[in-house]
Amino acid sequence: MLIIPIKDGENIDRALKRFKRKFDRTGTMRQLRKRQAFSKPSVERRAQVQKAQYIQHLRDQEEI
Repeated sequence: MLIIPIKDGENIDRALKRFKRKFDRTGTMRQLRKRQAFSKPSVERRAQVQKAQYIQHLRDQEEI
């Protein structure tokens, strides 16, 4: 849980900005999005192989 102490006379916008900055640093939203878009390791490996094949094909075309 994030705790943001607000000082006497501090602007609420400034405190909210501090909260947002601290929240971004924790990486909670990145982790949540990564978990929502889960893909099996075999699918990820297959995608990497296909990408490597595509790049190699482009390089071969350059050489010709």
